[in-house]
Amino acid sequence: MFYVKPVKLFTSAICLLGMVFSSHIIASDKFNDVYNDFDISQVKAHIKHLSSDKFGGRAPSTPGGKMTTQLLVDEFKKAGLTPGNGDSFLQPVPLTSIISTPQKDLQIGDIEFTYLKNYVANSRLPQKQISIKNSELVFVGYGINAPEFQWNDYDGIDVKGKTVVVLVNDPGYASQNPKLFNGNTMTYYGRWIYKYEEAARQGAAAAIVIHETKPASYGWNVVESSWSGAQYHLPASEINEPALDIEMWITKNKAEELFKKASLDFQTLKKQALNRNFKAVPLNLKASLTLNSKIAESVSNNVIATIPGSKASDEHIVYMAHWDHLGTSVINGQSKIFNGAHDNASGTAGIIAIAQAFKKLSVAPKRSMTFIAVTAEEQGRLGSRYFANHPTVPLNKIVGLINMDSLNITGLKKDVKVVGYGKSELEKYLAKAAKRQNRTLTPEPTPERGYYYRSDHFSLAKKGVPGLSAGGGTIPLNKKEAQIAKKVGKIVGNCYHQECDEYNEAWGWDGIKADLQLYFETGYLLGNTHDWPNWNEGTEFKAARDAMMH
Repeated sequence: MFYVKPVKLFTSAICLLGMVFSSHIIASDKFNDVYNDFDISQVKAHIKHLSSDKFGGRAPSTPGGKMTTQLLVDEFKKAGLTPGNGDSFLQPVPLTSIISTPQKDLQIGDIEFTYLKNYVANSRLPQKQISIKNSELVFVGYGINAPEFQWNDYDGIDVKGKTVVVLVNDPGYASQNPKLFNGNTMTYYGRWIYKYEEAARQGAAAAIVIHETKPASYGWNVVESSWSGAQYHLPASEINEPALDIEMWITKNKAEELFKKASLDFQTLKKQALNRNFKAVPLNLKASLTLNSKIAESVSNNVIATIPGSKASDEHIVYMAHWDHLGTSVINGQSKIFNGAHDNASGTAGIIAIAQAFKKLSVAPKRSMTFIAVTAEEQGRLGSRYFANHPTVPLNKIVGLINMDSLNITGLKKDVKVVGYGKSELEKYLAKAAKRQNRTLTPEPTPERGYYYRSDHFSLAKKGVPGLSAGGGTIPLNKKEAQIAKKVGKIVGNCYHQECDEYNEAWGWDGIKADLQLYFETGYLLGNTHDWPNWNEGTEFKAARDAMMH
């Protein structure tokens, strides 16, 4: 049978499968009983509650955000966990909120731009007003300076005080050449945040990223919803990266219009930009824009709780999930609540369920289990970045991290999708846990989207801590689950960072339960070994891990 208890089945749907339960069973300390007793009704209740309008979309430093952290503290206390930050469950995270509004729309020659419709603009600098005036535009291809790939789009060009125009993603994805960068798999160089940072390092005043749906992996509606309203940032004392005066996106249509105005062909230059010998092209156009900003200082909280290990309490397995979403925004004069049921009320409910499961064991794992619900992930992983800078557990004492960002709601799967497949030895433990469910590990089907660099595990991975992001899969278990996957998959695709990300009884709840069991056992295995799984050879984070462990 598939997903079977030693004694009874956990769901009637699975009862029909007639498959054989894996021999990989842990018989001690009530593990099997706890494994099979995940209360999906309680997970449902938490997701439904957290994604209700009452919480207003769970933005940091809002009443809804404070209600969320209080709920987490109450649940961890009720389950019997101990505070994870000294004598407190809370780790205060200082935030700067900036609401940037154009004084008037972007001006480039006589091209007409309309805010939100075809461009967005923000500044992360805490200034009430900031401008670029007659700033020369330069097309710098993908805007990448990567010595290890013998690539420098800024070679031979001085962009100080100018506005750079850049393509989204990286040359490997665009060319589908496996020998260029990482081929179809996006590197960090393909992320928009890198492009803004590199432009700032080069001395640019502003940068414009050209949006295209496939290489960005989301539509313009996501840019519109994510970049309007309050944008949160860590204070300057916490940031090592430089910042531009103004960061912008424009639609592809406007980019084509802009290049035509410069007597250039957008598609031709895109192709030229795939060559490592590409040279930046001045567009002989100038941009002007003034942003008025409302600035507010506030504090949000990471919530941290621990179950001390029975033998090696100084060594920690970390479970992480972000509790925040986009909050409430006014778009085109209408107030819209982005409730984020899937992203990430699901992961928030999941981290509570797994903490409760570990407390039900008769003997705690040898190593400590630490649960971190972080704030402001949607604003650039701010809560996890702050934790990485101010860890409550020494980073070289974290054995590994399991991140839960949007649980699998598309039903039971035969496989387990691993984001960043092949990066670390943590996958060996995940594979053992998956064997119990007769599942095997498979790489994510869309590595070009760069998901590994888009969630909280990346904040600690950059410091060297091995992080795992996995769940769901690509192959539905049977026809019934395939129908769920088809129906709910459309919702997931259409509702990312949209109002329609709402609680839905039609979700594949058995898939959620199976993945929570998977995460539970993976952490359990790590918690009862003496091993220190590392990054695999050739992974960009291995040097940092090796350095911290010596």
